[in-house]
Amino acid sequence: MPAGRARAVAIAVIVLLVIPLVVAAVTLHSPRWYPTLDLAMTELRVRDVGGADTPLVGLPGRIGTLEQQGSHPGPISFYALAPTYRALGSSAWALQVGALVLVASVGLAAMALALGYGFSVLSEPWNPYMPLFFWLAFLIACWGMAVGDRWCAPIAVVLASFCAQTHLPYVGLTVGLGLGSLAVGILLERHELSWRDWLAPLGVAVVAGLVLWSPVVADQLVHDPGNARMIVDHFRDPPEDPVGLRDGLHVILVHLDLTSMGGLTSGGSGSLVDSSYDPKGPVGPGLALLAVWVASVVVAWRSRLERLLRLDLVIAGGLVLAVVSAGNIFGKIWYYLTLWAYGLTALIVLAVAATAATVLEGRLVPERRETWQRASLVGLVVLIAMGSVALTVKALDAPEPSPLLSRGLALVLPDTIEGLEEGKGAATGPDGRYVVTWSDALFIGSQGYGLVSELERAGLDVGVRDWAKAPVTPQRVIPPDEVTAVVHFASGDYIGQWLAKPGVEVLAQADPRTPAEREEYEALEAAVAADLEQSGLGDIVPLLSGNLFGASLDPRLSDAQLDDIERLLELGLPVAVLVAPPDVAPL
Repeated sequence: MPAGRARAVAIAVIVLLVIPLVVAAVTLHSPRWYPTLDLAMTELRVRDVGGADTPLVGLPGRIGTLEQQGSHPGPISFYALAPTYRALGSSAWALQVGALVLVASVGLAAMALALGYGFSVLSEPWNPYMPLFFWLAFLIACWGMAVGDRWCAPIAVVLASFCAQTHLPYVGLTVGLGLGSLAVGILLERHELSWRDWLAPLGVAVVAGLVLWSPVVADQLVHDPGNARMIVDHFRDPPEDPVGLRDGLHVILVHLDLTSMGGLTSGGSGSLVDSSYDPKGPVGPGLALLAVWVASVVVAWRSRLERLLRLDLVIAGGLVLAVVSAGNIFGKIWYYLTLWAYGLTALIVLAVAATAATVLEGRLVPERRETWQRASLVGLVVLIAMGSVALTVKALDAPEPSPLLSRGLALVLPDTIEGLEEGKGAATGPDGRYVVTWSDALFIGSQGYGLVSELERAGLDVGVRDWAKAPVTPQRVIPPDEVTAVVHFASGDYIGQWLAKPGVEVLAQADPRTPAEREEYEALEAAVAADLEQSGLGDIVPLLSGNLFGASLDPRLSDAQLDDIERLLELGLPVAVLVAPPDVAPL
């Protein structure tokens, strides 16, 4: 292809990719979004990048115990988000745009996946979501190493580091597949490349790895126990038994279902996310795709398509590691733990399509091959354009993450900030030191984390008790003797319980529900409680008013009971922010 035409095609593809991301960024600007739970924790850490408290490890995960909680391996995702975040004013919206920028940096090979994941994944800077496209790029880099492209090695190290540091499941996947692909390239290209030819790129890869993982090493050296040690101890003695290889195979086959890649769904999430909620779904479509891929491998073998066969080797290694990884999940198979498997699905489709196109092209007479190549290129650009249009349509309705939680926080924040600055009740004005606590009947304190972030954004000196040091960061722990007042977030029945304490006053209170939703909640809660009692699950009933999300996790619930509890979570409860003397006793 002439150089000018190649540049024009590349520019067109880039524009087609960027358009929906720009539209999404504009759409997400209003109404204002208030991060909660993990996303609030992420913003706190991105806010710290570059200062004395620059994070050295990733976001807290299900590692260790609540008293000594471990985190995902490294902080690289926070570093990657920080430039865009700072450039756009360090707002919550800037955090979302930072996530979109990361997607754009690796998204040229991922249009179909972008459509399937949806903008709730693309724009949400949550640690299970951010590596998804870096994982796909890593798979392509592994193919590059397998065919002898030496300089794919440092690229693979950078991509693998981002994935593995951000979300723990990628550690085994990237290490195993990366080393395996490198070995394939070195062994099968030994007649073309000597070991000396690999020295420079491998040297760069080692240096890149040392730099990118230096914060993780520093954390391990400074803290006792370090986060890396906590991760190792957690997997040596896991709190639950793994689901096993049989279930792991089932989960991966579910993710090989091409019918899940329709892309356009009615909600903010894409069809791939929706399908991942059912890890026990049908495996027939996945088995069919595997059969087609195996047939394409046979065709590639007979046609001696060496480069495509090495792509098939990468896929085979990835599938084996995927089954092992999924089989080692502890407890419930949450949908976000295996979203990465769709990257392998995309690579299988690429391998099958490339094999078919190469074989067909080889059967054409020479004078028709150029016409075929042009037609193929035009077809590819058309497909990308169709994907861009579909993504742009979705971008016009890009959802804010957790709108119920964001809306509840939005309703109470203005009065809370005003009350603290004016010294209402036990508040000590703008110069006070406030410890934020919470008792949440719905979402395990999700909005409490957001309250810490938003009050800090407003310029107030806020922090947490020692028990919250892992999720909120140790430097935000305020010693008891320095606290001038307690700011407490409460929902549901906890509001009344806290108001019964001496010296407690309301800073702000709101009920985000409509009158009809309040009536529905009361009737449904009573019906669920009666149903649980009749089913012999009376021990869950107290959780309906004290920890509704915890109630939803009980494996004894029927599908109908779980649906009812999830509806209660969707409806929500009244929320309030209270101020109390520093010596107030917890519930």
